[in-house]
Amino acid sequence: MFRLWSNSHQDQPENDTLHRDSKVKELKVAIGPLSGRSLQFCTDACFMRYLEARNWNVDKAKKMLEESLKWRSTYRPEEIRWREVAVEGETGKLFRATFHDRQGRSVLILKPGLQNTAAIDNQMRHLVYLIENAILNLPEGQEQMAWLIDFTGWSLSNSVPVKSARETIHILQNQYPERLAIAFLYNPPRIFEAFWKVVKYFLDAKTFEKVKFVYPKNKDSVELMRSYFDEENLPTEFGGKATFNYDHEEFSKMMVQDDAKSATLWGFDDKLQLVSKGHFGAEVAPEPVCIAPSAS
Repeated sequence: MFRLWSNSHQDQPENDTLHRDSKVKELKVAIGPLSGRSLQFCTDACFMRYLEARNWNVDKAKKMLEESLKWRSTYRPEEIRWREVAVEGETGKLFRATFHDRQGRSVLILKPGLQNTAAIDNQMRHLVYLIENAILNLPEGQEQMAWLIDFTGWSLSNSVPVKSARETIHILQNQYPERLAIAFLYNPPRIFEAFWKVVKYFLDAKTFEKVKFVYPKNKDSVELMRSYFDEENLPTEFGGKATFNYDHEEFSKMMVQDDAKSATLWGFDDKLQLVSKGHFGAEVAPEPVCIAPSAS
C-alpha cells in the first residue's frame, strides 16, 4: 500500500506538468493564429500566466487574453518612451530599483507621498511604462516583479484619487496578470485604513493575497519582507541597510538605454518612432549608470 501511495505521490509533479502543458495547448488552439507583436507577446509563459489568473479555465483565460491583446494593440505599451512620461518621475514617486529580490524579480518602488501631477491618464502611462520596463529587466526564467511601497509623507490630502487606484489595479490585474509576486506596504499611517477599506474591494482574491502590510515594530511582518530581500540591498526607508537617494537625471539616462533595448526587442527602429511622434534629433546613448545598490 505504501509503495502504491509513494509512486502516486512521486508522479504528481509530472502529472501537474502534463496538465499545464495540455491547458496551454488548448488555449493556443482557442486563441488561433497570431502574428506580429501579438505572436511575440504570446509565449508559453504568457499563456500560463493567463491560465493561472483564471484558475486554469481555458474559456476564461481566452477571454482575458483576447481583451489584453486588444488593449495592447491600441494602447501600444511597448512604444511608450521615457521622454513621454519623464515629468511623472521627477520626484521619484515610482521607479525601478537596480537591485532584485532573492528570486531575481525586478523591483518597483512606489512613494505615493511624492505625487507631483494630477493627470490620471499620464500617471497610468508612466505606470505602464515602468511595468514594461520591469519585465524588460527580468532575468531569464523569471516572470514576476515585486513592489515596495513607502508611505513616508502620505496623507489623505495628497493621496491618489480612488479612481487612480482603481485604474492601477485594473491594469495590473487585467493587462499584466500574474506579473506581481508580492507587494509590501511599508509602515502605512493609521489613517490609510480608511483609504484601504475602499480600495481593497477592487482587488481579486489572488492579488489580495499578495498584498502584505509591514510595520517596523511587528517582527513577523518584517521577517516576511526580509525573506524576500537581502538586507544589504533594501533601502533604509524600508528598514534595510542601503542608503539611496533618487536622482532623476541618472534614472532618466538608464531609461533611455532601456528604451533602445525595448526597441530592439520588439523589432522596430526607435529613430523612426521619434519622427512619427514628432520628435527629431539624435539621442546619444549614455554611459551605464547605477542609481541603487546592485544585488550582491
